[in-house]
Amino acid sequence: MRNNKKRRDRKNPAGQNSGRSGKGGHSDKGGHSKRDEKTENQKDSHIITGTVDMKSSGTAYIISPESEHDVFIQKGKTGTALHGDTVKVAVSESSGRSRPEGRIISVIKRVKTSYSGTISLSKTYAFVTPDNPKMPTDIFIPPDKINHAKDGQKVFVNITGWEPGDKNPKGEITHILGTPGEHFAEINSIMEEYELSPTFPPLVEKSVESIPRHITNDERKNRRDFSHITTFTIDPIDAKDFDDALSIRKLENGNWEIGVHIADVSHYVTEGSAVDVEATERATSVYLVDRVIPMLPETLSNDACSLNPNEDKLCFSVVFQITPQAEVINHWVGKTIINSCRRFNYEEVQEIIEGKPDKLSSEILTLDSLSKKLREQRIAKGSIPFEKTETKFKLDAKGIPVGVFFVEANDAHELIEDFMLLANRTVAEIMGKIKNSVFVYRVHDVPDDEKLKKFSEFLSKSGIMSNFSKSKNLPAAFNSLLKEAHKKPYENIINLLAIRTMAKAFYTTKNIGHYGLGFQYYTHFTSPIRRYPDLLVHRLLFSHIQNKQVQPDRAALEDQCKYCSEMERRAEQAERASVKFKQVQYMEMHREGEYDGVISGTTEYGFFVELTLNKCEGFVRARDIEGDYFMYDDTTYCLRGKRTGKKFQLGQAVKVRVKKTDLIKKQIDFELVTPY
Repeated sequence: MRNNKKRRDRKNPAGQNSGRSGKGGHSDKGGHSKRDEKTENQKDSHIITGTVDMKSSGTAYIISPESEHDVFIQKGKTGTALHGDTVKVAVSESSGRSRPEGRIISVIKRVKTSYSGTISLSKTYAFVTPDNPKMPTDIFIPPDKINHAKDGQKVFVNITGWEPGDKNPKGEITHILGTPGEHFAEINSIMEEYELSPTFPPLVEKSVESIPRHITNDERKNRRDFSHITTFTIDPIDAKDFDDALSIRKLENGNWEIGVHIADVSHYVTEGSAVDVEATERATSVYLVDRVIPMLPETLSNDACSLNPNEDKLCFSVVFQITPQAEVINHWVGKTIINSCRRFNYEEVQEIIEGKPDKLSSEILTLDSLSKKLREQRIAKGSIPFEKTETKFKLDAKGIPVGVFFVEANDAHELIEDFMLLANRTVAEIMGKIKNSVFVYRVHDVPDDEKLKKFSEFLSKSGIMSNFSKSKNLPAAFNSLLKEAHKKPYENIINLLAIRTMAKAFYTTKNIGHYGLGFQYYTHFTSPIRRYPDLLVHRLLFSHIQNKQVQPDRAALEDQCKYCSEMERRAEQAERASVKFKQVQYMEMHREGEYDGVISGTTEYGFFVELTLNKCEGFVRARDIEGDYFMYDDTTYCLRGKRTGKKFQLGQAVKVRVKKTDLIKKQIDFELVTPY
């Protein structure tokens, strides 16, 4: 929230000048005078269309397929554009600049009009300072649109317009979220910011009630019965929905029959139904720090579709015959009925793997043995096994974090992962080898050359031994590097930078393979309760099994894939925001003492530090480091002292204390413990 002095300085409600740095002087023509506009037009070389990547400073970059490089937009030349908008941009002649620059001349499509933020009231009007750092302008609220909000409250505001000549958009308070910094106010703010609804429309709930649950005899006749075969689920201890199960039995020839059974959501959620339309919009379940925002109503996700123990359940299954050496002899794909005899959590399975006796020890140990061999085969063929550590918080009844713990992938996690990967790859390969088939793939492109170059330079200049830069077999080089970094102080940083070097995986109908996994064909088949692309895959696969010749419209399906990829990114952002809030809240309660940490990111203004004890991350500002003036070296990702030559670089161990916490901005400021 802005300080009181700046709030008192807002004396021009007619012009809506909030006094906030960033986008002052905006109009639909970029805030230029006619003379400036004429001069600019003379320099403009061409017009492009692109998407706005707004920075908190008020500058922006335009991402466009019409430009080889992102186009830089100076502060004051962004017009009325906001982050994510589709805009027209006049690109200027380069005049020797290393990057193209331009100005936004019009907004074609506004992507977002609602924001959460903190309201500041005066006698006759108000401003809302948005939480979103990508929104570097306050929103002017006329007196009749304040709707009983009180000064300093967390609110949700809808932008109603942004007229030419106005320095700020106008808005209306739609509802009050609570007191800034409080758990439920901040979590509600995140849900509003990312448009996450915890409830379903009445029409959807009513539609779910009418879905039959009873498995008819005709349905049983059309499915392969696995209900008499040993089958179980393995999930997190706090899981409410179970969308995958494994079955296992030994065959007379000495091989193993392993079934990967996935909840048959498509049986219950028919295409075009009210539930399907809602699921299409949501595209994914979202896992915030204290709750799940499900893709499907709870009656389906936790009951009808969920593979709960000791109940006959409908599945779509991939069944493998595998040798003791983990060679896949053949597979079968089709609709099934299962009955899970046990609901395991990861901890229980890990204890069995480590030697604890259990009635199903033999089955678990066999699956563990096979999964390890499958993993070895996969890595040998180019799969890159990045280490994954998930930060979790133990919350009290009021949502206050009373503890922090980590979930790291162990043998139990990897057992499930290996068989899910096998099923996903098999389904994708079946569909991918059908001539002219239209299908949904999960793809991952090769790393960007420039990112690889920077990563190689960092490794070299940081003294980390690697043949990365000289290797022609990049997956092998990545694997060698990750193995070398395992359990070293800089392991998390190497994993982080290696992941940043990689392209992002996404959904598409155009198969280019999955680089990170080393698969020519890959899709998502195994989580239809929480991912809409998996539901699409089930429908397409079943259509193929039924020998239906009608292919879906590729363009429409590609649009769905793009939308699902975008929604996946939004879910990740919301999840990170909720974790970051808890990290700040936790550190606010643990301000005393000194903490060991590792530098996890560097900028020209300072560096980020991840604490070893709890993985909380904060920022050390360069101006706060005593004893020298520190400058940023982007070739080595380090800050270097001008006089002393002292360096602060990625992966370096440091000791810090908490200087400041800001629950509203979700930021932690650290200061170095001297001597450094």
